[in-house]
Amino acid sequence: MIDPRAVVSPQARLAADVSVGPFSVIGAEVEIGPRSVVGPHAVINGPTRMGADNRVFQFASLGDAPQDKKYRGEPTRLEIGDRNVFRESCTVNRGTIHDKGVTRIGDDNLFMAFSHVAHDCQIGDNTVFANCASLAGHVEIGDWAILGGLTAVHQFARIGAHAFLGGGSIVSRDVPPYVMVAGNPAVPHGVNAEGLRRRGFGEEQIQRLRDAYRILYRSELKLSEALARLTPVAAGHPEIRAFVEFIQASARSLVR
Repeated sequence: MIDPRAVVSPQARLAADVSVGPFSVIGAEVEIGPRSVVGPHAVINGPTRMGADNRVFQFASLGDAPQDKKYRGEPTRLEIGDRNVFRESCTVNRGTIHDKGVTRIGDDNLFMAFSHVAHDCQIGDNTVFANCASLAGHVEIGDWAILGGLTAVHQFARIGAHAFLGGGSIVSRDVPPYVMVAGNPAVPHGVNAEGLRRRGFGEEQIQRLRDAYRILYRSELKLSEALARLTPVAAGHPEIRAFVEFIQASARSLVR
């Protein structure tokens, strides 16, 4: 299922049913899992490991060298899970030895046209990157996060699970789980209630998260005081525990 006009390295390992379109280039040390489809004019370099049922559209570039001036050709890699979609001109770079050495993408993610994932980023499952959303290096993205078009995330920032970043957001600090942000610089605008309903959160859970958001952002408490209020609630409610643990682990400070 490889078009004769494609260039596939003899050192690449492709499952028997992988489809590769014309003029695509698959480099050495690339592994592509079953039922994956690589469209025309795509480039995948290695070391890159891609799971099953992925789709790569035209002009996408996956697994090439990191855009880092410190990079000297060290053996780093890109790991991609299952059922991801990389649309036109999407770019994903390998890791660097200055971090984990790997850029990692989970399952069921959608990367729309011209989105960019820089070196050493760690991306969970079920995320959406709208057109031109871009990550600098070392960024962490939690499950179910959505990045609006033209969003830019500063290096080493963390985006919590179920967060929503409005189009054009410039994010330089950590975004807690469940929170919506927008603007330049990005500021919080409440809880992503509609997204949570779509994912099966009950109204009581959403209300608890709204209460936690108010304590963190609307009570005029210091961060330590807000955490002291939230910690007892977290003991009995997993969604609040995830909220509190993310805040406690923040190294860049939170969007405010």
